[in-house]
Amino acid sequence: MRQAEITRNTLETQITVRLNLDGSGASKLQTGIGFLDHMLDQIARHGLIDLEVDAKGDLHIDGHHTVEDIGITIGQALAKAWDDKKGLRRYGHAYVPLDEALSRVVIDLSGRPGLEFHVPFTRSMIGELDVDLVYEFFQGLVNHAGMTLHIDNLRGVNSHHQAETVFKAFGRALRMAIEVDPRMAGVIPSTKGSL
Repeated sequence: MRQAEITRNTLETQITVRLNLDGSGASKLQTGIGFLDHMLDQIARHGLIDLEVDAKGDLHIDGHHTVEDIGITIGQALAKAWDDKKGLRRYGHAYVPLDEALSRVVIDLSGRPGLEFHVPFTRSMIGELDVDLVYEFFQGLVNHAGMTLHIDNLRGVNSHHQAETVFKAFGRALRMAIEVDPRMAGVIPSTKGSL
């Protein structure tokens, strides 16, 4: 079973993440930031990943530590769940529109963390989420999952739509990358023999 549970406890946050890569898209999310819950639900539903996040953070300061540490913990859980990556497709990509907004996400489960993030948000806050923290979430995730991730918001004027297309496209691209390819059964998808 491609499942993982990770708990991260610091002086700033206490976070537990449970996920199942072969789920149905179910989610149970308690981050303390409503819009972040909404975005994580998009990853679960569009990635067909069962995802539970229980987070308590120092939100009386701001959302930075909580959002970044959730990204870190999800990244660690992903890396644990896909283990050595044998038989995975490895690459994934998706374009997702929402009204005027359009985003593209491309993933390589390379084992090398790298993030290219190009999202020109049109306002600074979406609900209680500072849009700068979307970058911090994905930076924490890629660093601990060991993936290369390119995120491009190609157009959009509504920040809610921009963010939602990014998270939906990430879920769709992740779903493709973690899919088991029957033609690659037992094989690590790399000419190096390891990822």
